[in-house]
Amino acid sequence: MQPKISVIIPMYKVERYLRRCLDSILNQTFTDWTAICVDDGSPDNSGKIAEEYAVRDKRFIVVHKENGGLSDARNAGMPYAKGKYIMYLDSDDFIHPQTMEIAYNTAIKNKSDIVSFSYDRLYRPQLMVRHVLHMNTDNVVPFSIKKRYNIDKLQTRTTDNIFELATERTHNKTNPNRKWLIKHCQVWKNLYKKSLIKDTPFIKGILFEDFPWWSAIMLKRPRTTVVPLPLYYYIPNFGGIVLSEKQLKIIKSLCIGIKDSYKLYVAKADTEQMKQWQENFLWFFVNKVFKKISKLKDEKSRRLAKKDLHELDKIGMFENYPSEWYELVCDIKYFLSQKI
Repeated sequence: MQPKISVIIPMYKVERYLRRCLDSILNQTFTDWTAICVDDGSPDNSGKIAEEYAVRDKRFIVVHKENGGLSDARNAGMPYAKGKYIMYLDSDDFIHPQTMEIAYNTAIKNKSDIVSFSYDRLYRPQLMVRHVLHMNTDNVVPFSIKKRYNIDKLQTRTTDNIFELATERTHNKTNPNRKWLIKHCQVWKNLYKKSLIKDTPFIKGILFEDFPWWSAIMLKRPRTTVVPLPLYYYIPNFGGIVLSEKQLKIIKSLCIGIKDSYKLYVAKADTEQMKQWQENFLWFFVNKVFKKISKLKDEKSRRLAKKDLHELDKIGMFENYPSEWYELVCDIKYFLSQKI
């Protein structure tokens, strides 16, 4: 029989965190799962550690491949994911013991294509502070991990219009709908029906791959249920790629994702979808790109970044934008007109 849930876990230089991650899978109250551990050519002992777990428990599957980056590793895990539902778990993170139980039962009850939960918003800042103070971060246990939830009494909200809940905006804490919002586009805080995502690979070789992938998934009009519980524990990998990568790589990656998504929405989105996506997602990432470009000091870097912005200009992005971003567009057009 096929498992109900397959968890795809990319691994690269995570031997320090991996056992905690895999133990959080073993400790699930829900047992009908497989975990696909994708060793992305990691030079440390990550692959060996995963093999240990596979020997002990046949629900762990280990895939070894040459290094290709996070997107490539996630894509490589999909052919081994036989479950009806898919989860992504980053190998330096871990999950609450009831994560799968809550997500699966919610999906079945509401006939959901996506079940979206949250991450513990106190845990990561706590670790960051300890890191700055040169205190140990490995043995810190989040308070919420000991809490147990009554599945029959959970509050949820289901929609057939994911655009009404998904957002990159910062919302006032007094907003009564705030807890129902799907904030940001991290792929790891959701359970997905496999049929929804199996034909949508991640863009290889870029950072911030979540944004274009999530944009493409939203466009499929998935029935989505929100469970506002902190079921995911996001660990800052203090030597991780996003924290140490050069700004030009980040700028180029964001521009590739923006261009890919914009062309997709022009081709397939209806007027309202395009409007909501631009207002709640797209232009927050354009703004992020331009802020990073503005901080570049040397001319060579600014010249290279300018080429990336020109690619967005070519597809007409700066002629079709929400009015609230008028000043940003003016700044971008001025930057593009300058000789560097």
